[in-house]
Amino acid sequence: MKLSICIPVYNFDVRELVFDLKKEIESHTIESEIILIDDASKEEFKRVNQVLTEDVSHFIFLEENIGRSRIRNLFLDYSTGEYLLFLDCDGKITHENFLHQYIQCIQQNPETQVIYGGRKVLEDVPGKEYYLRWKFAVERENLPLEQRRKKPYLSFQTNNFVIKKEILQKVLFNPDFRQYGYEDLLFAMDLKSDSIKIDHIDNPILNNDLEKNEIYLHKVEESVESLSAMIRDKNLRSKLSEVKLVKIYYKLGKMPFKTFFSGLFMIGEGYVKKKLLKGNVNLRYLDFYKLGLLIRKMKQ
Repeated sequence: MKLSICIPVYNFDVRELVFDLKKEIESHTIESEIILIDDASKEEFKRVNQVLTEDVSHFIFLEENIGRSRIRNLFLDYSTGEYLLFLDCDGKITHENFLHQYIQCIQQNPETQVIYGGRKVLEDVPGKEYYLRWKFAVERENLPLEQRRKKPYLSFQTNNFVIKKEILQKVLFNPDFRQYGYEDLLFAMDLKSDSIKIDHIDNPILNNDLEKNEIYLHKVEESVESLSAMIRDKNLRSKLSEVKLVKIYYKLGKMPFKTFFSGLFMIGEGYVKKKLLKGNVNLRYLDFYKLGLLIRKMKQ
């Protein structure tokens, strides 16, 4: 069995990740290939990563940014393995049997089609200017294995997963959404629609890129914009019905509260945003901010 390790690269030094993967591949004689596709990064990152050209099977540099969904589909054109392992470029390998655990899972469960390994962040609490993203990861994303297995599709993320190539050829990432946010959930729900099971194992990768609060909040705003576009698409709307934010949005729509909430958000938006930018806040403030943005976007 051959494993194609697929890493979309964007404005990040990916050398450590590639060297750690190569170390395990060589020490365990794993049949694999590493493929990098750079999604039009800044020149400084292209220069830094250029040294990897001889260390990987393919390193493709795109002249224009094509987005998070299309770039993952593009790996189908270059991969030759039966299974594809997708990793975010800001990930960090934390144990020497990372690849082996995926391979062992596939060997022991040959019917498996998609496997999500999980994620984690540094245990050390970061400074206030980096706290919001870290807090969200700890409380909402870095779920223990048993909790992920209870909601296998809602708990899926694209930072660290293996998929059988023939499955990805059948169920592609939706290319209509280029911005950050909810493309992983939409993909998971497309898999669910096709009755394709997502298995979960305890094989996390460390998120190695701390984002400042203002950068993360900008990404949150992008994600809500993406979600609003998905909701407007009648072919996608039903696939998002399990998302907590969407549930609340529709619940408000059935009550006389949406107008009231819009007014409340208009008054409190600035205050809430200031609280979020400070970092160490209850995540209910973030929930309030997302819902207010979604209602506003859906009115436009």
